[in-house]
Amino acid sequence: MGEITVVGSINVDIVSFTNQYPNRGETIFGRKMVTLPGGKGANQAVASARLGKTVNMIGSIGCDLYGDTMIRALKENHVNTSFVKQVNNTSTGCAIITVDHTAENTMLVVKGANDDLTSKDIRDAFSKINNSKVLLVQMEIPEEAVIESMIQAKNKGMLVVLDPAPADGITERALHYADLIVPNKQETKQITGIDISDLDSAFQAAEYFNQIGVKNSIIKMGEKGSLVYQSGNTEYIEAIQVKAMDTVGAGDSFAGALAFALSDGTDIAAAAKFANIVAALKVTKQGAQAGVPTIEEVNKFCEERGISHYLFETLQA
Repeated sequence: MGEITVVGSINVDIVSFTNQYPNRGETIFGRKMVTLPGGKGANQAVASARLGKTVNMIGSIGCDLYGDTMIRALKENHVNTSFVKQVNNTSTGCAIITVDHTAENTMLVVKGANDDLTSKDIRDAFSKINNSKVLLVQMEIPEEAVIESMIQAKNKGMLVVLDPAPADGITERALHYADLIVPNKQETKQITGIDISDLDSAFQAAEYFNQIGVKNSIIKMGEKGSLVYQSGNTEYIEAIQVKAMDTVGAGDSFAGALAFALSDGTDIAAAAKFANIVAALKVTKQGAQAGVPTIEEVNKFCEERGISHYLFETLQA
């Protein structure tokens, strides 16, 4: 049941679009507002599922309108929701997002029911999960749930991928259970203290992770690309230039696509190249989940750009 298991947050995204951010105490008029399904966990689960994998989602939502909407969105994207619990006393998590004219975003997250996910919930779910190859987990849920999911996944021989996001939720304890971590510049600085400005600083951060026991990492540097580090070996992946419309969920698309490729048994560098393509395509579309491409859209994008990925090469052979 489920080639990929995702443990993480499920939120409603309330997204406002504006030409510029208001200053403190200032009121300005925005262009529009939309309400969309989100949450790092749910976004990553949808990304893997839209690309074509069977996916389990483990998380917690409120017994409210938003919770019902989030469950429906997951099911519509063919994500298994039988391990998502609903709680009565807390509202579904919410992210209040502002996107400016450059497509960059700021985000205020109210975790809500995400904080009700417990170690027992994790153990109960994993007792029924037997065939997953990859665990994908983030830091928008309680640390005890994160750690328990990683322990359970290790016991079942799964590859454990940690997206250590958001930066405020990172705990060093969680790093020790990860087979692979995929931090962005801000998260890398939060953990290592290293300001990521180029390949040299990214390599220093990857070496830091290696020294504390995380042998594999992908340091995401935004428009400067990514550095893949595998047990001392490195490979640089160049950023793909696109016209960005909405960067919300770009990192989640990357993580979901990475898990997709890793569950096929491909190596980390090839998986990262594939994830890079998916994330680039996602930012050209609106919505953390609605903007995630299908594998057919990814292949068409590759044909148009004259680029390829591990699966595309297999299909062409």
